[in-house]
Amino acid sequence: MGAALVIAEHDHRSIKGATFNTVTAAAACGGDVHVLVAGYHAEDAAQAATRITGVSKVLHADGPSLEHGLAENMAAQILSLASTYDHLVFPATAAGKNVAPRVAAMLDVGQVSDVIKVRAPDTFDRPIYAGSAIATVQSLDRVKVITVRTTAFDAAAATGGTAALVSVAAAGDAGISSFVGSEIAQNDRPELSAAKIVVSGGRALGSSEKFNAVLLPLADKLGAALGASRAAVDAGYAPNDWQVGQTGKVVAPQLYIAVGISGAIQHLAGMKDSKVIVAINADADAPIFGVADYGLVGDLFTAVPELIQALS
Repeated sequence: MGAALVIAEHDHRSIKGATFNTVTAAAACGGDVHVLVAGYHAEDAAQAATRITGVSKVLHADGPSLEHGLAENMAAQILSLASTYDHLVFPATAAGKNVAPRVAAMLDVGQVSDVIKVRAPDTFDRPIYAGSAIATVQSLDRVKVITVRTTAFDAAAATGGTAALVSVAAAGDAGISSFVGSEIAQNDRPELSAAKIVVSGGRALGSSEKFNAVLLPLADKLGAALGASRAAVDAGYAPNDWQVGQTGKVVAPQLYIAVGISGAIQHLAGMKDSKVIVAINADADAPIFGVADYGLVGDLFTAVPELIQALS
């Protein structure tokens, strides 16, 4: 049985949460699990990866070409290692979905995207039609390139592992892209994809001011992350990085509160795996009630303040 290589997400100091779920998925493929930490001055992240339960080896590639995770350079790094692996496993995050297709194309293999279950080393389940159906896909390629829906797998323990740490040569700069700059959103709330409680708002809130006035106090009371439907984001009520759904973020918190969200299939695809779903909507026939564990039909501008008061 061959090994699986997990491409870690990190900030050069620590390993990001999506990596732990991806390790669990890779372990289900059979064989050893190795982790690639590619970055610049990322020794701390590499050491952290060695402590993940279930990981037998950590490959640490360190060089300036890998500092910003440019897809072209990352793909070159992974390709330099790919020949010894049966599976190349990425989290289905923005970063993973940026790199994985390049790797698959250069290996001339098919990519299996958004895997939610590993049935066998060559057979995987993945959602299609915005999650309304599940396809079972078999890959006959020698190297399986897969991206993993992290909410579908439990996170591997961050401690308890004793993996070997091996340095590998860093790939050079491909010279076809360059890092110009970035603006990192500052947020003192839990990160949306990893939050245990999410409060999301829809277009029914009517404006950015009302969105914040109604939902912020509830999120503060619950210690929740804020989310939004695509309609609310397109209307300018909330920033893009709050969007939950097929074209936004996929979340599976312990508690998801949908306020003024009708429940289009694209939104449901991003949150229907939440453990408990609460819906507040004036339309008793809204599709959101079809997946909600608890539903309240009523005016959100009355119901949410009353809920906040009840929580006091």
